[in-house]
Amino acid sequence: MVELDEHERTMAFAEVALGQIRSLRQTAIPRNYEIWYVYAAGYNCSLNRAINETLARNGKLTESDLEQIYETYLSPIRTTDRIDKLGARVINEIDDVMTLITDLLGMTASFGDSLKGATENLSAADNREQVKAVVGALMTSTREMQETNKALEDRLAISKVEINNLQHSLEAIRAESMTDPLTGLGNRKYFDRAVEDAVALAIGEGGPLSLLLFDIDHFKSFNDNYGHLTGDQVLRLVAMSLKQTIKGQDITARYGGEEFAVVLPNTALSQALTVADHIRRAVMAKELKKKSTGEILGRVTISVGVSLLRHGDTPDSLIERADSCLYAAKRNGRNRVICEADPECSTDFQTRVA
Repeated sequence: MVELDEHERTMAFAEVALGQIRSLRQTAIPRNYEIWYVYAAGYNCSLNRAINETLARNGKLTESDLEQIYETYLSPIRTTDRIDKLGARVINEIDDVMTLITDLLGMTASFGDSLKGATENLSAADNREQVKAVVGALMTSTREMQETNKALEDRLAISKVEINNLQHSLEAIRAESMTDPLTGLGNRKYFDRAVEDAVALAIGEGGPLSLLLFDIDHFKSFNDNYGHLTGDQVLRLVAMSLKQTIKGQDITARYGGEEFAVVLPNTALSQALTVADHIRRAVMAKELKKKSTGEILGRVTISVGVSLLRHGDTPDSLIERADSCLYAAKRNGRNRVICEADPECSTDFQTRVA
């Protein structure tokens, strides 16, 4: 009866989830299903609140909204659970080794007593048979000690391999938590850490540091006209152009939605402008095709803002100036690169073009 009730309860959650996807005309991909299933189950209050507030404000949930909700309220939980499970395995492995070492210490103490007893027995031995008996007992104790040592050595070797594998798994989870699943670039959390480290290093060493922020032009129209799957294809196309253009110590990330970021250590403004224009041209050179039909949908363009680290800058101020330049590029016709030295880059941060 309990199993039947649980079946009916979870099926009800599933029906609510699919109903929400259907009524809001969202793609029925696993991520969206998980979001709405958790919403229906009601155990993640923060997720429900975020969805309700977004629907109340906008009347819908965009692809970017869904992605942000998943990254904020579900993805970290999954990563934390996996880390907790791996941590428990490490603790169990250590506990097993410590138990084995404790047993070995007991065996070592016993062997010490055997040696002491053998010494005393040898001193008291009156004939060859007594000496032979003492030596035989000592050989038996020695053999047992050798076997115990070998067992410990083998177990430690196994533990070393296991813990090494667990370490690799933890590193993989860490890398996954810093990676945007759609594009394979670093995610916002990765960017925030990377730009903070890069700014601190540039200030410490006195070298130049440039930042590129760029936005896909008319991205909303791709989603509206061709659907979110094509929108995802556009994001991947831009990410591929970035991977092909940016190498070495330079840092690439998906900043959020249709925005991307590139941190360029040891790069002056003139060099950064050259890199930015290479990226812009690389993106524009690729033709976008609809996978299902092969239809040519045109070419994608980007607008880029470039800022250079100044004395007294923080990561936020560096980002703010690049953001201002980005929107100046959009205001002035899109598909262009503008830096803070250009006259088009206004200091008015309030004027924004969608």
